[in-house]
Amino acid sequence: MPGASLQTDAFVLHKRPPSDTFVGLTVFSAEKGLLQVQQRLPKRPASAPRRASGGAAVNHPLDLFDEAALLLESANDGRTWFVKEARLLVRSDTIGRDYETLRGASEFAALIRRHPGPEESHARIAALLRTAFAAFAAGRRPDIVYLKSLYCFSRDEGYPVREEWLARLSSADRAATEKILHQPVAAQDAPPAEVLRLRRRLEDYLRGFTEILPE
Repeated sequence: MPGASLQTDAFVLHKRPPSDTFVGLTVFSAEKGLLQVQQRLPKRPASAPRRASGGAAVNHPLDLFDEAALLLESANDGRTWFVKEARLLVRSDTIGRDYETLRGASEFAALIRRHPGPEESHARIAALLRTAFAAFAAGRRPDIVYLKSLYCFSRDEGYPVREEWLARLSSADRAATEKILHQPVAAQDAPPAEVLRLRRRLEDYLRGFTEILPE
């Protein structure tokens, strides 16, 4: 009996240590949410993936934070998928060049792994991952990128963060938060200590009044 197949774009949220022949990945798809994926390790250098007749790479080794077009196959009703084809769409390798940026992006990826949302949220979460990873890769203020991403995720999941959390802040904190949320990251000048304090306040609210569990 033939196995199931799935063609989807997905983001790599977690990469496990490889075995002799496969590396395990957790990816997020706008169509299917979280998927557990196994990719066969290449027999040739990563810089030379197998290519289709038209010249496009079809089995590109995937890395953390990649966005890729995948053709997957499963023999166990989708509990585990195997990569048949992988075409890299976006590689955010600059994220790993700075520790704070790597930590922020990893924390946000872990948040999505814990809270992949219902089916109707998957497209919004995928769009947020694309925006967040691009902002982390730009290398500016990962603390602000994380705070903005956490706020947007909580809001998009239907929690009244504006009506309850933001409205209950002091006028000074509310003004600082509004500036962080609405100004482009490149224009931000909020002190890191202030950003951290506001992040902790948002996390405390989420732990106390929602099902979202920040790290």
